[in-house]
Amino acid sequence: MSELRKDSLSFVETLGQSVANVSPTLTPALSVAVVASMAGTASWFVFMLCTAALFIVALNISKLAGRIPAAGSFFIYVSRSLGPVWGVLSGWAMLAAYLFTAMALTIATSIFVKTFFASLGITLAVPNAVMYLIISGLIWMFATRDVRISSRIGLTLEGISMTIILAVIVVTLAHSGFKPDTTQLSLKGASFGGITQAIVFGIFSFVGFESAASLGKETKNPHVTIPKAIIWTAVSSGLFFMITTYAITQGFGDDAAALGSSAAPIGDITNKVGKWMTAPVYFGATVSSFACALASLNAFGRMLFSLGRYQFVHNSMGLVNKTHRTPIIALTCGAVLNFVVCAAFSGQAETNTYGWYGTLASYGFIIVYALCSIAAPVFLKGTGELKLGTVVTGVLGVVFMLFALGGSVYPVPSAPYNYFPYAFGAYLLLGFAWFTFVRLRSPQVLAGIEHDLETAAVEIS
Repeated sequence: MSELRKDSLSFVETLGQSVANVSPTLTPALSVAVVASMAGTASWFVFMLCTAALFIVALNISKLAGRIPAAGSFFIYVSRSLGPVWGVLSGWAMLAAYLFTAMALTIATSIFVKTFFASLGITLAVPNAVMYLIISGLIWMFATRDVRISSRIGLTLEGISMTIILAVIVVTLAHSGFKPDTTQLSLKGASFGGITQAIVFGIFSFVGFESAASLGKETKNPHVTIPKAIIWTAVSSGLFFMITTYAITQGFGDDAAALGSSAAPIGDITNKVGKWMTAPVYFGATVSSFACALASLNAFGRMLFSLGRYQFVHNSMGLVNKTHRTPIIALTCGAVLNFVVCAAFSGQAETNTYGWYGTLASYGFIIVYALCSIAAPVFLKGTGELKLGTVVTGVLGVVFMLFALGGSVYPVPSAPYNYFPYAFGAYLLLGFAWFTFVRLRSPQVLAGIEHDLETAAVEIS
């Protein structure tokens, strides 16, 4: 009999899971243009507000992660606090969130690989479906090996890409003589409505910061290590976003309209300050998006693993590889789904499918962040540890996430985005219906959830 490899991950390796899942490089490479199109010169300020909001959510999640180390993370947290129904809802939502994130980053990796070779004057004539197959196969290969390897790879790749981006930022600031940008610091030309709308999208840049929680069974001293990794990731990512956004906006001469319409903000900056940096930038974006896809598959596999242990999905999802101690079947299932869905829409423009998958993923994250903000004070009340500060952070976390959820559906977006909320709602209803069936068929599984009885797995070689 075998379990996941316990006590194998250090703080740095655990931090690598969350940092890679956030993929900080993607914000200056892609997302900053979207934020700038709404908030203009206040874009850096938007990320400051988002950092504050996600820091609150991180505090709520860390309180649960520090007391309930489990591979199912949010599934277990919410079940133990709010009951099995809400627990299954959160686990089901996070399955979709992590899988769609992996799909979005598979598309992003494909885009950046092609752009990188194009910056070298090489046309990469590879069909999209073939690219998706290669990327899906590579993330599966790394994810099914020892989790320490995939965590180290994720952190190393993200570290390389962030270093490259920061080098561009330093050159950009030097180009302006490191003078303070009074236009940005005074929020000149920004509107309250634009800032409010941009905050919604800005929050999406942070999703994945919590994924270290899925390594609760494999981390050394998880009661301390995982909360610290979650909080550090949220704060450090936010600082990185603020600095890079400020520099990129300044690099565009405070022309928010030009930045908002840019398809490659960092690329446009390097063309101004030094074209020799273009290829390294796109290389950094490539490894960053790949690392994020890998981290997303890791998190998806461990969530599905936990659901399999409780028999909410086929119990084969709870199998662990004998050699590498990874949830082999769950990871394989995720990699296959990742490829199949990406390939099914390979005829669409990649910028479109990237947006589709990323938006669908966001619904899952927002729902679970809100549930965890409710669950934290409820759980601590049950253990006799509830304090006023926990109540305050819990309420603030719920308010921030409800604001984000409302902002994602109103004003009504154009098609197909207007259908996505209903599609995700139907997905949640499907999960609830399946949970009801399992509860009626095997009521004993409820006790297993409430007491976090993740039973031993069947060993496979």
